[in-house]
Amino acid sequence: MAKNLALKKEEKTRGLTVARAAEKVSGELDKVIHERMRLGIISALAANEKLSFTELKDLLATSDGNISVHARKLEEAGYLTCEKSFKGRMPLTEYKITKEGRKAVERYLDHMEALINAMKKA
Repeated sequence: MAKNLALKKEEKTRGLTVARAAEKVSGELDKVIHERMRLGIISALAANEKLSFTELKDLLATSDGNISVHARKLEEAGYLTCEKSFKGRMPLTEYKITKEGRKAVERYLDHMEALINAMKKA
């Protein structure tokens, strides 16, 4: 009986540790890049020097509107730049990650890693 109580107390402690870690990490998560599509865009740009609107759209299998709206949010946060030009007679929109964007991705990954480690230790 005492052993069962000790096990239940230990489970509660582990649960609290994970809950505290999750609460701390979720409070520190960058809400701009936490959204699925924005995380996809910024991750793709972190792995490539630059990507065109069409390349991002094809890579993330999404609509023009999704890329447009979410890329603009990232641009407003200073995480990427958008350059519009023409390639021949065709309009070309290209995106690049900024230094701030790269730092934001690294911070985000550090927070997620901390959460994963807290879960593994529980």
